[in-house]
Amino acid sequence: MNNYTHFSQATLIFHGKQCPEEGHIVGYSAIIDKLGLQVPIPNQITLVCTRNKNYQTDDWKILPKSYLPEDNQDMTEIEALYKHLVFALKYEGVNLLVYRKLTLHYSTKQLTDLCHIEPTGQYSRRIWFLVEWISGEKLAGKKDLTRKSYIPLLDDKLQYAIEGEKSSRHLVINNLPGTPEFCPLIRKTLKLEHYIESRFSEKNKLYLNEIHKDILQRASSFLMLKDSKASFTIEGETPKGGRAVRWGQAIGQAGTKNLSIGELIRLQQTVIENTRFIEMGFRRKGGFVGEYDRTTGEPLPEHISAKWQDLESLVNGLIKTNNLLAENAFDAVLAAAIIAFGFVFIHPFEDGNGRIHRYLIHHTLAKKQFSQPGIIFPVSASILNHIDNYRVVLEHFSHPLLNFIEWKETKDHNIEVISETIDYYRYFDATLQAEFLYDCVVDTIENIIPAEVAYFAQYDEFKRFVDDEFEMPDKMVALLVRFLDQNKGILSKRARENEFGALTEAEINQIETRYREIFNK
Repeated sequence: MNNYTHFSQATLIFHGKQCPEEGHIVGYSAIIDKLGLQVPIPNQITLVCTRNKNYQTDDWKILPKSYLPEDNQDMTEIEALYKHLVFALKYEGVNLLVYRKLTLHYSTKQLTDLCHIEPTGQYSRRIWFLVEWISGEKLAGKKDLTRKSYIPLLDDKLQYAIEGEKSSRHLVINNLPGTPEFCPLIRKTLKLEHYIESRFSEKNKLYLNEIHKDILQRASSFLMLKDSKASFTIEGETPKGGRAVRWGQAIGQAGTKNLSIGELIRLQQTVIENTRFIEMGFRRKGGFVGEYDRTTGEPLPEHISAKWQDLESLVNGLIKTNNLLAENAFDAVLAAAIIAFGFVFIHPFEDGNGRIHRYLIHHTLAKKQFSQPGIIFPVSASILNHIDNYRVVLEHFSHPLLNFIEWKETKDHNIEVISETIDYYRYFDATLQAEFLYDCVVDTIENIIPAEVAYFAQYDEFKRFVDDEFEMPDKMVALLVRFLDQNKGILSKRARENEFGALTEAEINQIETRYREIFNK
């Protein structure tokens, strides 16, 4: 290969990462870097090495030297771009944000020239479809195809796809799991494939079917409140009065109503009790998550929300994609990751976004019948148990975008976004978010639900013992268990002298011993 290249580049350090092998950066990363596209570098960078190595890490895809795309001074830039896009479609999948930026970077003539290279070839047809789909405009110089068989747009060995619809113009099956207004994509990983193949939803239903109905109903009521309280705790709030109960009841209705803008606003009204200082409904100003400089009051954003002018378009797109995924045989947890994290990244409300984001997980799992009707699936409790990892997956989206979003401080120390940002919230890689959510779903199935069900079975056994031995009222048994739970199986001196002063020392010792035996303390 000639030393001159349009896109491929030999380097030891690429965007702050040390290359694990000698070779050339290729594909989407090379295109983004050389054209200066306002796009985060992909999570996994592809490098064609100078030796015959083929392996992957979280950050790198290493391919042998024979994979190097043709890219030299005898080619035009558009011809070299085509070679790298074909390479990317083969080995990296589809990056919608890159395609969107390419439609803005190049003229209509240049894009038409791009799509005329190998005009009936399968990769050219995919590129052509993506250019028109994402721009919403037909290339005038391109005529409908008639003599080729249909090919899928997404390679389902690389990314998760839906069954799709045929585009007769391009003879392409559009199996993208979304719409032009909102379409995050998820890469296939070993972890996700293992989880999907394990069929955890079926295992969970079989497990729940073996549990006595009375215990299951009581556990479900407790799990509903547990999940609600966990969702408030994640937001740093301790709900007073009936707020947690009311939100728990809302979670209990997840999946029973269709998603709409009106439904999202209803949920915000349910979760926000005091509206004196909050503008309800969609924001009419900028938004961010972060802190303020203690001296100047200057905003210090960790996440910048979508522009308020873009909210209606983004949320309508999210709802359309939600409906598409609900009707399609697309994995429920992956669908939940796309919808729920997409919502929280958009951040359409001034307050309540986090709790509604987690509600949408419940909603999607219920709609796609992953969770059992009437049984709360307390995924927020698992998220709370993995709060540090939760922050990482949120920041994984937000932090890279801080380099591409231009904003200025307003008089009230808010932010006003002054650059175009809508595409960042439409087209993102949701792989890390999907892996995290699946971790929490599996933790909920394998640990949280069984632990709560087991507790109620243990409680009933302990209650029967206390009834048989001491004929203690139910209210007092509940108080006794609570005291023993709080004090690691030992009744405190205060409780011995007050609430349970009627018990002898020997009886208390008997109760404590039986408690530890039953509850495995």
